[in-house]
Amino acid sequence: MTTDATATEPLSIALVGSGPRGLSVLERLAARLNDGELSGRQVRIHVIDAVEVGSGRVWRTDQDDWFTMNTVVGQVTMYSGDPDGGPARPGAGPSLGQWIAERARTHGEPLLGPDDYASRQRYGQYQQAVYRSILASLPERVEVVELNGRVEHVVPRGAGGYVLRVDLAPYDLPYLIEADKVLLATGHPTNQPDEFEQRMLAFTERHPGTAYLCGDSAADMRLDKDTIAPGATVAIRGLGLSFYDVMLSLTVGRGGTFDTDRDGTLRYLASGLEPKIVTGSRSGLPIPARGRNQKNPDHTHTPVFLTKQAVAEARARRLAETGSGQLVFNEDVLPLLMREVEHVHQEVHRRSGATTPAEPIDLQKLARPFQGELFADSREFEARLLEVMRADLAAADQGNAEGPLKAALDVLRDIRNVVREAVDFGGLRPDSYAREFQRDFLPVNSLLSAGPPIARVEQLVALIEAGVVEVAGPATDFAADEESGTFRISSPQVNGSERTATALIDARIPTPDLYRDSAPLTRSLLTDGTISEYRHADELTGEIFYTGGLNVTQAPFHLIAADGTVHPDLYALGIPTEHTRWFTQVGSGKPGLNTLFRQDADAIASDMLSTAARAGLQYLTSVAAR
Repeated sequence: MTTDATATEPLSIALVGSGPRGLSVLERLAARLNDGELSGRQVRIHVIDAVEVGSGRVWRTDQDDWFTMNTVVGQVTMYSGDPDGGPARPGAGPSLGQWIAERARTHGEPLLGPDDYASRQRYGQYQQAVYRSILASLPERVEVVELNGRVEHVVPRGAGGYVLRVDLAPYDLPYLIEADKVLLATGHPTNQPDEFEQRMLAFTERHPGTAYLCGDSAADMRLDKDTIAPGATVAIRGLGLSFYDVMLSLTVGRGGTFDTDRDGTLRYLASGLEPKIVTGSRSGLPIPARGRNQKNPDHTHTPVFLTKQAVAEARARRLAETGSGQLVFNEDVLPLLMREVEHVHQEVHRRSGATTPAEPIDLQKLARPFQGELFADSREFEARLLEVMRADLAAADQGNAEGPLKAALDVLRDIRNVVREAVDFGGLRPDSYAREFQRDFLPVNSLLSAGPPIARVEQLVALIEAGVVEVAGPATDFAADEESGTFRISSPQVNGSERTATALIDARIPTPDLYRDSAPLTRSLLTDGTISEYRHADELTGEIFYTGGLNVTQAPFHLIAADGTVHPDLYALGIPTEHTRWFTQVGSGKPGLNTLFRQDADAIASDMLSTAARAGLQYLTSVAAR
């Protein structure tokens, strides 16, 4: 009678989704297996992706190269450890910047410095290299099975574990997998149309020659000349990061180029195939540029005011005063966050040689610079808009360490982990979460802390000056006009701003919402009760806030069923868990740091292997008893 772990069946793991989150778990599984965990037992890992195994949909390698990341290459890594002189492998490998530099040296590919920005296509290629290094390093007892297909069902099997139905691309052939452990890392959703979108789509059905495109990754939108004709007017809803992607697709993607005059001014040279772009948003302000990077890849901000201890103390005070430890964002968190921002602002301002304090930062004013202003006409608004944009570009050029404004706003990024301590898993009272955090703070935070590279904003300025892009103004209204059979765009703050368009594009990334997610897998899991929505409960009043987020435990993020049962072998990570956790869009770690991105992946990998080891031991014990 054997007591070796080989007496058990091979451990079968299914990773559904192989973008950054799925790949991060694979990397940590491989590192642990290479270190001898679960030694003696065969392991089979199914890596499943509907678009591209090893990169996923958003980072797929066949997209156009003008879609750009908004994090510098030196601060991006998919490895959980830095290079150690040996070959790239799980636990030790190059950052994106180091990989690009090595490719430039050995293959003559374009070189980017550590403070430059790579295309999303390039990051997808890097992920493919990481994926190949994982496969090359695995011990013989570990098998990886790649499946390019869409998982449609995950159902429990009688003996424990799950059965997955995968429709293989491109033939829609059903394929069944049995797995002991399953990770859902499915990334950005494709949502069913909301009420506004349904109205717009119905409008296009009644009016041939018009088009409405729902929000999605720009690489997956129908931005071709058949949908949006050269010379036609197209309206774009939203001025965030995705707007820049759509803007470039309709200009550079149509053959236009940018050139710099002798005086250093960037100009746009039209191809003649562009449409006329009219755009707008609630603020009327295109998302500002990120400050020129001046920070090392392993830079960390040490909080002074908004610390984990301060959050814990605030929670203890609330508990003593009210009987509930749930916080109120505007009272318990935001004041500390603003002190943190202002502390950095004044410190950098003083280092610049200033002898008097800087004017305090007002996030609302920065994010809504045109609030309360009325403009006589579109030309007056455009002049004001360009003034604001050029001032922001000047601040961005000062850098994110030496420029007082951008250094301060970078705190909003650097402090995310402490904010998560306050808000994740119902840390705020539901009314505070819904109104103060989600409705009021998050749009401002996203606008001011997650901007594109300076070059993208400079290109937008050039397109506005060339007359290719027009920003309608603040509080932009988008509507469909039955009489004219066109879309109408206008700003109530800009006299004479109304324009008509034959196409309307929503350039906003869809918000995760279980009940609007159109994926067959999500629909089936909801129908079966295997998964549930995270419902944010007020511990004092019993009020419930329905979040639309996927309900999971704290690390290692087991899924919770509709009846409250915790699935010990079913995990979820990343964007589907947004609203239960905050800012799950992070798609990489940072070199030299044990980031939350790495910790999340390792928590799942550790649990998968340790629970499998315990199950194997129980199996051996039962065999020995017989």
